[in-house]
Amino acid sequence: MTIDQHQAEAERLLHTAGILPVITVDSIDQGRRIAEALLSGGLRTLELTLRTSAALETLAALKNELPDIVIGAGTVLDETQVRQSIDAGADFLVTPGTPPALADALARAPLPVVPGAATPTELLALMARGFRVCKLFPASAVGGLAMLKGLAGPLAGLKLCPTGGIGEHDAADYLAQPNVVCIGGSWMVPKAWIDAGEFDKITASAAKAAAIVEGVRGRPL
Repeated sequence: MTIDQHQAEAERLLHTAGILPVITVDSIDQGRRIAEALLSGGLRTLELTLRTSAALETLAALKNELPDIVIGAGTVLDETQVRQSIDAGADFLVTPGTPPALADALARAPLPVVPGAATPTELLALMARGFRVCKLFPASAVGGLAMLKGLAGPLAGLKLCPTGGIGEHDAADYLAQPNVVCIGGSWMVPKAWIDAGEFDKITASAAKAAAIVEGVRGRPL
């Protein structure tokens, strides 16, 4: 597939998700329980960050055990992690930022990718390489809704997944922006709930998130 085809698939995956839970796990069992809670609440796509030693083996286990879930490897920082994520079975890749060497690796990757950026200059550089679906990170810190509205005119055709600082209270406002294909967030998977084993709260929060997507886009997930 070409980069254009992979980007079209990235847009399809993110648009279908609407809201992308961003999770960090300490063990396979913990990841399984989080994923099952999100699925029960109606969120079928998630971003599993590569911030812990358990991340890659958890990703592989979840792809094997939960065929209904779509998993993106997040916090991908270099070409080695690109290869490791692909080998683990990731459905797509997400980066927090995208220096040139990483952009080259993503352009060669045989699956959908969502490169991260924080400024118009970074986004223009990614667009010049053929990327049309990007992550805006950290969204709230770089201007939030005002930034997204400002980018919509000059960077027409670019679809964004803002992530960072977004919560249940403003998720609908972000999702309603025409250049937003999806939003990422961790408000439905706070560490306190996970540590306390309160996975029912994650399910309830995921259900609220799914309802937000339906309310904005007029369709159930």
